[in-house]
Amino acid sequence: MSSGGAEKASGGIGGVSVKTPADFLKSIRGRPVVVKLNSGVDYRGILACLDGYMNIAMEQTEEYVNGQLKNKYGDAFIRGNNGVENEENEKFFNFD
Repeated sequence: MSSGGAEKASGGIGGVSVKTPADFLKSIRGRPVVVKLNSGVDYRGILACLDGYMNIAMEQTEEYVNGQLKNKYGDAFIRGNNGVENEENEKFFNFD
């Protein structure tokens, strides 16, 4: 028996949906994220957009150093070579 029809209908194997990294990144746009930099500084805010170089634009951004709020920014732009990982819904997603 072939399960080829089930794979096509569900978009994945065994009824599990398969997402590409690009699909995932599109799905978190407009949602709260935490971006942790190589320096240890965290930026928390709403993901506005990002590009193929992993440059990140955020809104309602807060800067945390050692877990303490240091600054608040309306909009922030983080170059892709600074970001280490992004946290969304308590899950970590590495950008290396």
